[in-house]
Amino acid sequence: MYRIPFDRVNWITSSFLIGTALIALIGLPIYLFKFGIDWFQFGMFSFYLVATMMSITVGYHRLFSHLSFKAKWPVRLFTLVFGACAFENACLDWASDHRRHHKHVDHDEDPYDISKGFMWAHIGWLMFKLNPEPPMDNVNDLRKDKLVMWQYKYVHWIGLVVGLVIPSILGFAWNHFNGMNPWTGALGGFLIAGIARIVVAQHCTFFINSLCHTIGRQPYSSGHSARDSAVMAFLTFGEGYHNYHHEFQHDYRNGVKPWQWDPTKWTIWTLSKLGLVEGLRRVPDSKILLAEMREARLKAEKHLAELRDHGPGPAERASIAIHEMIERMTANYHELEKAVADRVHLSREVLNRWQDETRATMREITRMVSALPA
Repeated sequence: MYRIPFDRVNWITSSFLIGTALIALIGLPIYLFKFGIDWFQFGMFSFYLVATMMSITVGYHRLFSHLSFKAKWPVRLFTLVFGACAFENACLDWASDHRRHHKHVDHDEDPYDISKGFMWAHIGWLMFKLNPEPPMDNVNDLRKDKLVMWQYKYVHWIGLVVGLVIPSILGFAWNHFNGMNPWTGALGGFLIAGIARIVVAQHCTFFINSLCHTIGRQPYSSGHSARDSAVMAFLTFGEGYHNYHHEFQHDYRNGVKPWQWDPTKWTIWTLSKLGLVEGLRRVPDSKILLAEMREARLKAEKHLAELRDHGPGPAERASIAIHEMIERMTANYHELEKAVADRVHLSREVLNRWQDETRATMREITRMVSALPA
């Protein structure tokens, strides 16, 4: 306790985060035990959760932080209003922190630097004031957006009215018109679509900063801590493919493979077909494969270095075979690298062949290494 820097505690934010969590963990079960939940309250919770999370992923993150597409005012307004309902601060602050995170990932200047610990990256960075406070000099483009600045000025009022008061009013009105106690309905709207939804949305977002920098795969780069997690992608509307995102942050997609769960990507694509967004930014498949092949080579070379330390015997024979595999991977890599540099169009069949060969080689290397005696 004596080591806690109380002079640096952000008391307002800490009180809100702890208070809402306690209300959700204690108050909500009591309410559900006494009154249960009807389809209207559940529907209101579902709508608010989807609207809030999508406003963070579509709006705060991919639109405003990374400029991965351009949106017309209805999309910007919707995401700014319901983004405020997440109580994750104004879009301007959120984007500034997130841009710094990408620029300085895993270093001191990273606001939610995972190297300072899981809990720091998850929630600690919000509960304690940074010393000194970093300047917001990386969002000058957003300062020119009148809707962003309107939200910045009124964000707390927007979040309070739209995110807490309106669900309470709707719950009150629903019970009143159906001959039930209206105040019970108001309390349900406040607890379920209000407080519980805020806690769920916030911690799902926070887990990207903590869990997706701790557990998961790194198919595109091991040069930073970001990882891909299909589980977190499901919980965060597609944001869990974090290793890809850190390599190609301006792509409007996080789940770049067709089968990967990314409702945010599908929503942006649908909005583009409706004429509400445009200028969707995509990384060419050849560059994505190049990153995948580069990372595979690095992992293969690491295996080779470990085998060479074992000396003669089975490990030596395996290292010779792996060395030959790495040479083939290197040749393919340089061929693809030259094609990308020369802007040569490569067919999907050619890219798939290289990708399949790379993955098959890595599986074989892994099998050979695991078959060796410890």
